[in-house]
Amino acid sequence: VLTEAEFREHFGYKKHRFTGIDYIDYYRELIEAEGATCEVIFSNNPKTILTYTKHVLTSDIHSRFRTKRILSTNGAETVYGLDDILTTSINGSGFNETYGLLGSNKATENTLKLFPNNCQPIVDGIQAKLKELTGKTIEVMVYGDGAFKDPVGKIWELADPVVSPAYTIGLEGTPNEVKLKYLADNNFSHLRGEDLKQSISEYIQNKKEDLVGTMEAQGTTPRRLTDLIGSLSDLTSGSGDKGTPIVYIQGYFDNYTK
Repeated sequence: VLTEAEFREHFGYKKHRFTGIDYIDYYRELIEAEGATCEVIFSNNPKTILTYTKHVLTSDIHSRFRTKRILSTNGAETVYGLDDILTTSINGSGFNETYGLLGSNKATENTLKLFPNNCQPIVDGIQAKLKELTGKTIEVMVYGDGAFKDPVGKIWELADPVVSPAYTIGLEGTPNEVKLKYLADNNFSHLRGEDLKQSISEYIQNKKEDLVGTMEAQGTTPRRLTDLIGSLSDLTSGSGDKGTPIVYIQGYFDNYTK
């Protein structure tokens, strides 16, 4: 546990390497601009805050349920998360009934853009329209932040509560893949050239529907399809001035035999 003075003594006044902002000063200025006083305490244990106050707004995202539980069971009298704020309309405002302020972005000095709300009819509608026009069943998803960690800045990218708030049914589940290099190095290490290609192709065509726990599937990272495709799309469209309205992906579900 560090006070602000102790933190500065150890780490100084370093600005963020990507944004050029000292976030301690930035948040202090936001708070004091509203006429409130500000005391900054650093801790990696949520229970620490209960030494200072019994009324807590916890602003974490993916660990929010755990943090709320820890605070509530250790004496907090009031516990709110960002997902508890703006879950209903206030004087005609927008709202997100599931996530509240989670995933919101600053729009102006006085307004926020909230995380997409009730967008399942949109993706289903787009899929139905494309089917009508082309005869093809094309999967559709709404995506936000991709789920990856920046290797340089060590920032976990996923500031949204989920990668995709809505997607068509064909994107449910995880990939069911075997590891090509494992097959080549182990199962068919005695083969080369066309014989190797043929054997691997036959193995893929006859693979089990559930490969979880098999050595042939180890290292294929079976994350959810929406997390994988949403991350691909986020990196493709960028977060700045590219202005990419749609990312169209072909061949994602093909494998080596195609």
